[in-house]
Amino acid sequence: MRESQRKLYNLELFQFANIESQEDKALQAAEVPTQVTVAEGKHRRLTTGIGYGSEEKARATLRWDHLNFLGNARHAGVEMKWSSLDRGLRLDYTEPYFLSSHMSLNFEGRAWQAVEPVYSQNSLGGRATLRHQANLQTYWAFSLINEFQRSSITNAGLEDFTIRNNLIALGLDPRTGRTRGTTAAVAFDVNRNTTNNLLDANQGYVLTTHVEQAGKWLWGTYNYWEVGGEARQYTRVARSFVWANRLHASTIDALGADSSVPFFKRYFLGGATSIRGWGRFEVSPLSGFGLPIGGLSMFEGSTEIRKPLFGKLGAVGFFDFGQVSMDSMRLPTNLVYAAGPGFRYLTPVGPARIDFGYQLNRIPNLRVNGNPEGRHWRIHFSIGQAF
Repeated sequence: MRESQRKLYNLELFQFANIESQEDKALQAAEVPTQVTVAEGKHRRLTTGIGYGSEEKARATLRWDHLNFLGNARHAGVEMKWSSLDRGLRLDYTEPYFLSSHMSLNFEGRAWQAVEPVYSQNSLGGRATLRHQANLQTYWAFSLINEFQRSSITNAGLEDFTIRNNLIALGLDPRTGRTRGTTAAVAFDVNRNTTNNLLDANQGYVLTTHVEQAGKWLWGTYNYWEVGGEARQYTRVARSFVWANRLHASTIDALGADSSVPFFKRYFLGGATSIRGWGRFEVSPLSGFGLPIGGLSMFEGSTEIRKPLFGKLGAVGFFDFGQVSMDSMRLPTNLVYAAGPGFRYLTPVGPARIDFGYQLNRIPNLRVNGNPEGRHWRIHFSIGQAF
């Protein structure tokens, strides 16, 4: 009955859904009647959101959803977003019961722009995803991806003569720092989540695995494979404390020439949800001039103690570590470390947070915005826990 009630709520068609058994001792267990009570909700919804974070800066979203689109609980939506990191238009359509009650089929199309500290990218395309919900806590998904991308590195990277050969190897024009191509890939994801709260967990764990292959027997410009996984655990300690831990590793490799791995698939660490002593994309192998250029393997982890203080205010102490390796299938050894305190304030959309991250060791010769790194700390603020 719990699973049936969850499925009703997940359809988003009802404001209220309740399933109760009408117990009758004269009947066998297999014949227990049930009563289903529902209150239908609005089938068309318009939602807006604005916010501000240390990485995205100002952000705004506008989304329109049509529930029960063409009947049979189908779902269609349109979303527009703008921030300093990414912006664009996304369309999605979901067939909730495809082949069986445990499976759904989703189509997504998008025109999207990402502006990262070391590159910018424009994407046009979409994906089709078949998802199987095994139970309340576990699902797997198989996706077919097809996107056309245009990307370019920053002017600082283009002016760095020490990476000229790297640009050529990555398929970028060394005169303009630009490239274009099509990603045709298949991906397989598995997720198991036993946490008690999706926005602010205090017990349970999350395990995720991602495998992706592009090109080879598929059409497309790029040929690569990628595999990664992440584990998170949340444990109550001494009644009012929560001990949260995370490990994340991933690697990618070309199926052929080095240029088969596009630059935008390379790994970078650092930022509000990564190693918090550094800014976004500041932890990675460096060029001869000191600019982060990304790598093909990454490893990172975090441990955090969370403690409610009073009312909706809480405090945390965290320790982050990690690094990026230039090569595939090679764990980095020169890890960097950061630690610090933070504060949380509970809101209806998740904890608002501010973290002060201090570098416990340095990255020699690192340049930030073209200049030698001048400070050993970073301040991050956003909505939602770091992990």
